[in-house]
Amino acid sequence: MSPLLKHSAVGTLVRICRKGNISFSRKQADTLPDASSGDDVPPPFEDKSRDINLVDWDGPDDPDNPLNWPLSHKVLVTSLLCLYTFAVYVGSSIYTSSQQSVVEIFGVNHAEGALGLALYVLGYGFGCLLFSPVSELYFIGRNPPYAVSGLLFVLLCIPTALVNNYPGLMVLRFLLGFMCSPCLATAGASFGDIWRPPQFPFAIALWAGVAPFGPACGPTMSSFAVQRLGWRFSAWELLIIAGPIYLLLICCLPETSGSTILHYRTKRLRELTGNMDLISEAERKQKDVKIGSLVWDALFKPWEMNIKDPALLFTTIYMGLAYGIYYSFFESLPLVYPVFYNFSPSSTGLIFLASIPACVLSFIIQCWYLKKRALPKHDSGTFGELENYLIPGLIASPALSISLFIYGWTSRPSIPWIVPTLGVAILSSGMYFISQSIFNYIPMIYPHYAASIFAANSLARSLFAVGAILVARPMFEALGIGGGASLLGGLMALCVLGMGVLFRYGKALRARSRFAVG
Repeated sequence: MSPLLKHSAVGTLVRICRKGNISFSRKQADTLPDASSGDDVPPPFEDKSRDINLVDWDGPDDPDNPLNWPLSHKVLVTSLLCLYTFAVYVGSSIYTSSQQSVVEIFGVNHAEGALGLALYVLGYGFGCLLFSPVSELYFIGRNPPYAVSGLLFVLLCIPTALVNNYPGLMVLRFLLGFMCSPCLATAGASFGDIWRPPQFPFAIALWAGVAPFGPACGPTMSSFAVQRLGWRFSAWELLIIAGPIYLLLICCLPETSGSTILHYRTKRLRELTGNMDLISEAERKQKDVKIGSLVWDALFKPWEMNIKDPALLFTTIYMGLAYGIYYSFFESLPLVYPVFYNFSPSSTGLIFLASIPACVLSFIIQCWYLKKRALPKHDSGTFGELENYLIPGLIASPALSISLFIYGWTSRPSIPWIVPTLGVAILSSGMYFISQSIFNYIPMIYPHYAASIFAANSLARSLFAVGAILVARPMFEALGIGGGASLLGGLMALCVLGMGVLFRYGKALRARSRFAVG
């Protein structure tokens, strides 16, 4: 021990802890008297009701606790993750402008060309299963998955732009989707780290509102450039978008996991005191975690719950169908606007921009509902049953069927193009409210399994989207735009009934479930 340290309050505390095996917090270290004064130095206050070797926060106002960070820090984290989410979703649809060129250059059929979009979506569905449980480990935390996979995501844009064969392009598209998945798997948990319950739904509302912007903007951002610079430029453009966002993320995003922050605090205190018995709560809980149990929880537990719990199975199927229908529009729009309204391929991509004002308006309405209705009832204890979280989705769910019928039966030369486009906007708004309702409902009824359920839900959405991308074009060609949209609208109408049943009988289903809270 150096002379400077020896005669400081910290040095005194080191000696006390080595002799008495006593743990301490940073605040206790800062408030001890100096040993050089000659006064007797009492040991730190020892609370007999807790483990003296347990390292925890320095009270409810500890500034290192992410929940106590300044508002500016929380806004920074939220903004960075929303930007990254935007880049991830742009990466899916930005390929659509290159799809026809891929078909022509590599001599593949349309379904094989559409695989470039489908495999990207499938990649981030599978990636969520891996990265979601990994981010919960105290010795890893949130940032390493963001940093490592984000770097690979950006670097993979380069070979994707340079590849000269079709199989290589498809493999790279899948890997791109896989590497960008931590944002989708972990961002919600990162928001939960920093926002307290009254503010958390607003962060989720913003994040969910940003998500449709990527697929909506992707074709618009790439179509005109690809038309002039060739099909490879969509990959270069993804690099141009994602690269700077990744640099901002890696330079400015702090670690938000409280368990990880306490783990590093514990390590520092062990080095400082020599007391190897100091331990954090997360270390104690996870010290016997087996890889097999992690794999089981990530890959199999959510599906076991879906099979045994009909309420959860319904939400998974409903979200998957809605997500698949949204992605089916990427295959149906070229059959409508160029054929009926003489739009160019580049102009057709602009139709997706109708989703943006719809989602902005939906976000405003959701925030109003949370501030004026939901949260005041929560605070006063008059919110009622947990199924009341489903009310916005229950009201909005008919919008999906309505939007599909509008789109399908007004897509004809005699009706202005703005009318079917209105159907696209209504669909985006309805999807927003449904996802908000389910994303707020699931953590309340399955608090111990929420992360795994959301990862499985993400995979289910991706699988439905892949199926829709590959099946949509043949279906619309065989049934016509009106017939295909009516089939999808009928499926959504059945889901409206399912949402009503869940709202009415959800409490009874929870009582019978061994996974849900009462």
